[in-house]
Parts: sequence; C-alpha cells; structure tokens
Amino acid sequence: MKLWAGRFQKETDRQVDDFNSSLPFDNRLYREDIQGSIAHSRMLSQCGIITPQDAERIEEGLLGILSDIESGAVGFGAQEDIHTFIEDLLTERVGDAGKRMHTARSRNDQVALDMKLYLRREIGTIKDMVLNLISVLCDIAKQHRDTVMPGYTHLQPAQPITFAHHLMAYANMFSRDIIRLENCLGGMKECPLGSGALAGTTHPIDREMTASSLGFDAPTQNSMDGVSDRDYAIEFLSAASIIMMHLSRFSEEIILWSSWEFKFVELDDAYSTGSSIMPQKKNPDVAELVRGKTGRVYGDLMSLLTVMKGIPLAYNKDMQEDKESVFDAVDTVKTCIPVFTSMLRTMQVLPQNMRAAARKGFINATDCADYLAKKGIPFRDAYKAVGKLVLYCAESGRTLEQLTPDEFRSVSEAFGEDIFEALDLQNCVSQRKSRGGPAPQETSRQISQMESFVKAHSK
Repeated sequence: MKLWAGRFQKETDRQVDDFNSSLPFDNRLYREDIQGSIAHSRMLSQCGIITPQDAERIEEGLLGILSDIESGAVGFGAQEDIHTFIEDLLTERVGDAGKRMHTARSRNDQVALDMKLYLRREIGTIKDMVLNLISVLCDIAKQHRDTVMPGYTHLQPAQPITFAHHLMAYANMFSRDIIRLENCLGGMKECPLGSGALAGTTHPIDREMTASSLGFDAPTQNSMDGVSDRDYAIEFLSAASIIMMHLSRFSEEIILWSSWEFKFVELDDAYSTGSSIMPQKKNPDVAELVRGKTGRVYGDLMSLLTVMKGIPLAYNKDMQEDKESVFDAVDTVKTCIPVFTSMLRTMQVLPQNMRAAARKGFINATDCADYLAKKGIPFRDAYKAVGKLVLYCAESGRTLEQLTPDEFRSVSEAFGEDIFEALDLQNCVSQRKSRGGPAPQETSRQISQMESFVKAHSK
C-alpha cells in the first residue's frame, strides 16, 4: 500500500506508477536512508515521542534490512521509492514500531538528507581519486625536469618548456578541483532532517541531535529551504564538469602527443585499442572516451539547472530529476579518473622526439630578443631585429642556431659569440627561473609544493 493511500479512492494507473517511481534509480540511497532513519528514531526516543523499545526494534530492523540488501538476500520491490521500500519492509518485520518511524518526518526532508549524505560520501571518494592523479603527475614530472619540449600557443610552437613543467600545469588545475570539491562539502554542513514537508513539525523534536549524530554542523535554518535546496547538487555538478573539462583538455593533448605526427608519448598496449581492419592502428581510446564523456557531465549540470530554474517553493516532484543527473555524473567521473590516471602512469615518454620538435619552429626566438635586450637594446627594436632573422632563416630553411656570427650582426652589432650559448634550448629553459617557470630548480619547487598540497588535503 502507498504511504499516501488514505486520501484516494482509486488505485493509481499502472502507467502513472511506472512514471512516478524512482526506486529503479534511487535504490542506491539505501545506506543513507537507513542511516538517517536510525538517527531519526533515536532522536524520537530521546525526545519521548516514541518509546525506547520501539526505537530499539526500529534500529535492529533497519540494520537487518541493510545486511540483507548488501548480501543480496533482499531485492528491491515495486514500491514508489527507496524510502517507501524500506519503511514497508521494516513494518513487515517489526510491526507497528515500523509505522512509528516516520513520525515528525516527511519524504521531502528525508530525501534531502539522503542526497546530502550520498554526495558527501561520493565527493570524498572523487577527491581521493583526484589527489591520486596529482600524485602520479608529480611522480612523472620528477623524471622529466630536464626533458625539453616545445610549449605551444594557438597550437603553434611558442617557447621552450619541459615536460615536467607541462604536467605541473595540469596538477595545478586538478588542485583547484580539490578546492572546489571541498567547497561543495562546506556547503553541505546543515542537516535538512526535521524540516518536514516544508513547515517543520508540531512534535518536540531535537534537530540539533540528529544533525550532530549525522556529522552535520547544524540543522538548516529554514524548513522551506531545507526541503527545496539543491544548490549543493548543482555545485557538485559544476565541480564535476570542471574536473571533466580538465581531463578532456589533457586527453586532447595525449591524443595529439601519441599521434605519429607528434610521437611525444606512446600509450601502453593495455590502455590502447586496435582496428578491426587496419592492422597498424594503436588508438588512444581511453583519452577519446574521457573527452567524449565530458559532454555527459555537462549535460547533467544543465539538466538540473533547467529543472530548478522555474520551481516555486517548496518541494515539487520535478526535483526527483536531481538524482539521475547526480548519479550519472558521479559514475562518469569515478569511471574516468582512475583509468585516465593508469593510462598516464603506464605511458612511455619519448624525450628525444620532444627535443627534436623543440628544435623546430624558432621557439628560442624570444630568448634571442631577450639577449639583445640584456645588451641594452630596447626590446621592441630587439624584437624587430630577431623577426628579420627568423624570416631570413625561414626563407633559407635554417634555424637560428645555424646562422653565422656575421649573419647575426647583419641585423644588430650587439650580437656576440655568446649568442649561441643563449640559444641553446637547455640554457633557454634553465634560465627561465621566474616563479612558475620551467627551469628545473623552479619546477622542483612546484612539484614539492604540489606534494605538500596533496598531503595537506588527504584524509
């Protein structure tokens, strides 16, 4: 029987039952639902609303249901939602005590609590995954502080950097993702349980007790907001979307780097796939799928934003649509991060190809201009002189390093024999010691700082 059956004289149409039911997807909230119900029944007993004996029977029954669900001894039925399923099963097992469990509570504050508890747990898991990814990036970066590669803007060779420097850029992106996830958790410090349907309850409940026992700092301050708030879910979906955006950008580079045209890295066979018709193919499918799945999470965010944009206070059935978006985003992010991390950890870096690419595209042209500026030539004049040299080299099919001293002096008498030392790619990198730059000693500082960040933000 439905929890709300007393008001109705007709059975709900089967199509409506199917359309209305959320049990097929909200059944994953069973742990949180039981956790919240145990805290609620203990509070009801403490406040004298139900007897200690009933509270004990409720708790024993709920723990039994939890054990049976997790062992597979009990399967989910045809009830409207996970809350109804558990309450029906509890009443079947412990009798009238089960019927008293829902005193001073609505499914509105119940589901709001369940979703906060669920997201709190899942955010912790995702945070650990991102921290592990950052640690892997640091480990790889340590091995490549001297691995010179071209840095790009507009996907054109720009200036010399190191592979470690490039990896630490992503480490910094993911560190901001950690802060966003922690901010999400910070926005879930208030417990909605006790808000009732929207207007609280006439029973003398102790909301501080349930909030504290469930690990919250305090009860929500307004009962209408308590049941209708989904900001925390939207904030999570936003944070998840940004994580996926970072993974997608990184995936795009992995795809480019593993191509024959770049050949900066080679992915491990265990994290690549082949072709059914072309025997030579080794495809970066992991990176491509991560890039593709990013759109799913973006869609989850837009879906919930759209659901919430026109809903008046307080609870409306539209809000049932929050779950599938949140669940899908959680599942997608949790699927992508570990396999992406393993793909990075096992890939082979090809430093010789990176350096060969760095010798092309005049990526030391800025260093050449800086050389003149350090000799007292105004930078704009130095820039123009080096531009002429680059054009001259491009027309003759040479690099700056291949010019003679006289050819350098043809555009500026300030050039000396030491210009060749200034143009050496390793020197170009090692002299970029400004904070955040690619010099090995500076990259070492970045790695150390990031490792300290991981340690500080781990459990």
